[in-house]
Order: sequence, then structure tokens, then C-alpha cells
Amino acid sequence: MTYAIETHEIGKRFGDVVALDRFSLRAPEGKVLGLVGPSGSGKTTALRVIAGFDRPDVGSVSIAGTPVVDDSTFVPPEKRRVGMVFQDFALFPHMTVAKNVGYGLSGDGKRARVDEVLAMVGLAGMGNRMPHELSGGEQQRVALARALAPRPAVILLDEPFSNLDAPQRERVRKEVRTILVEARATAIFVTHDRDEALALSDEMAVMRDGTILQSAPPHELYHHPVDRWVAAFLGDGEFVPGTAGEHLIETAFGSFPNRSGVRGAVDVLIRPESVRLERDDAGTGFVVEREFYGHDQLVTLHVEGGRRLVARHGPDPIFNPGDAARWEITDVMVLPARQAPVASTQ
Repeated sequence: MTYAIETHEIGKRFGDVVALDRFSLRAPEGKVLGLVGPSGSGKTTALRVIAGFDRPDVGSVSIAGTPVVDDSTFVPPEKRRVGMVFQDFALFPHMTVAKNVGYGLSGDGKRARVDEVLAMVGLAGMGNRMPHELSGGEQQRVALARALAPRPAVILLDEPFSNLDAPQRERVRKEVRTILVEARATAIFVTHDRDEALALSDEMAVMRDGTILQSAPPHELYHHPVDRWVAAFLGDGEFVPGTAGEHLIETAFGSFPNRSGVRGAVDVLIRPESVRLERDDAGTGFVVEREFYGHDQLVTLHVEGGRRLVARHGPDPIFNPGDAARWEITDVMVLPARQAPVASTQ
């Protein structure tokens, strides 16, 4: 596999604060990589180091196979072939759309390239507009067009959808992914929104305390998280203790086939989508909470022994607090108590 960006053992401190700690990341060429983690985990600092806005204390960065940072090298931002899309779009308010997109371009082909990328992002014929005349989603596409215009080796997007309202956000992020894929661009986008990262990424890296905990395709991360923290960060679920024997895993919720290869004390993760529900007056689960989202509902049950179980159910029938329900767990994830790699029993 060819990598457009490779960082190795990056370290960066701001005074006593460690922003990056042995940060190592590979972004495959032509793919969209989502860098996700909680606030303060170092995501934006990582992007700034790759772009050249911040110089690391230690470590190296290569872009398109060329070192841009190491012990003896520091290539300035304007020479790194990196396009940047900022959280607030950073458009020049006094310039037309075309002038914003063409900023930094030169040569006889400038006008044609501006027209080309505006068409690419669905804004053909809007070059004479001013930024304030555009919607938030349109401004986002102008910012993306400006980043694409110089034909960079990689595009970096820092929380690119955070300034959009919810309806715009979902629509624009789909549009941006389509544009990046059609342009065959390599992109790294930073977000704290796990659902956004899962939906948009070809590859996904989970970050915490300045370092990468796990990097893999989204489905692999979700079904095979490297530890309990990653598992909890990427999705809802209930952890229960269990004991793994040769064939079965014993838990307070019953026994499950053990296909994990793990033995002894384990943590068992039950995702809401792995719990089936049916309304049943003779059921042993009782609804204590229900959140309705239109396309589905998240139902919290109390079951025997005062235990808690959360199920993701379709929109019908509606469950209400006090309803009795029959429940079944169809799949679990298994982590040894010391948090070694997860294996699904599916």
C-alpha cells in the first residue's frame, strides 16, 4: 500500500502540556482518513504539525514519500503541497468566490483551474458571488475548492462540519466525501464525532492523550476494538463481567459461544443492536427509558437482578416506560479483563 502521509513518533509539548506523544500515523494514498478522539486528545495539533504550522519537538513527517520534517529537515507550509480546510472556512470576505478559490494560483491556466474546481464542487457559474451571499454548505464547498485548486498531495480538514446546523451537516458531509472520492484526493479530516468518522472514513484512527490507539477501516475498529476504551468510544453498549471457558462464556445474562480464543476472566460488551426485543407481558425485562429517533428507538431495560440492558429497536412498536418485554442477546464482544484485543463471537 502506498501512503500519502507518514508520521513517525511525533512528540510535541506546549510548556508542561504534552499535545502529541509518539504520534505515528499512515494515510493511504487516495483514501479519506478520519482522525477521531475526544476534545484535547491532540487531533488539531497533529494536523498543524503535518501542515507545517507547528514544528514537532521530535519525530518525522513524510508527504508523498518526501520528508518534510525530521532531525535535519523542516519544509515550510507553502512548499508541502498540502491543502487546508479550516473549521471556520477562512474565506476572504472581500473577495469573490473565484478569487478565493484562485488565491495562491498563478500562471495562464489559473482561470481554467478555478472554473474546473468550482464545477467539481457543484458551484459552476457562482464565481462572481461573495462569500456572504452563500449558505454555510456552499461556503464549505468554496473552502474545499480552494484547497483542491493547487492539486495538493493531501487535503487536511479540521472539524469541517462543526459550524453547520444538523440538517446541513449530514448533507454537506456526504457531498464533501463524494467530491473527495471523485477527485481521488487523499484527505485527513479531524472530528470528535464518532458517527461522522465511521460514516465518512475509508480508514479511521482513534486518538487519545496525544497518541494513536488504533487505526483500521471503520468496520474493523467497531467490531474489533483494541481495548475497552476504544470499544466504548466508538459505540454504545453495556460491559458485564464474564468467565470464558473452552466452549462457552458465562455471564449474568446467560451463556454465549466462545469463538474468541480467550480464556479466564473477561469483560463482555453487549451492543444495543445485538439485543432483540418483543413486547410481552410475561417478559423478564421492564422498560425504564425510551429515546425515539424516528428511524429507530433506544430502549433501556431493567432485567432480573436489577441489571441494565440497552436495545436498539426499529420505530415500531413503540416501547414506553413500564412495558414488559422479552429480550434476547444475539452477539457479544469479548475482551480479556486486562484489555487485550477484542474478538467478536458473531
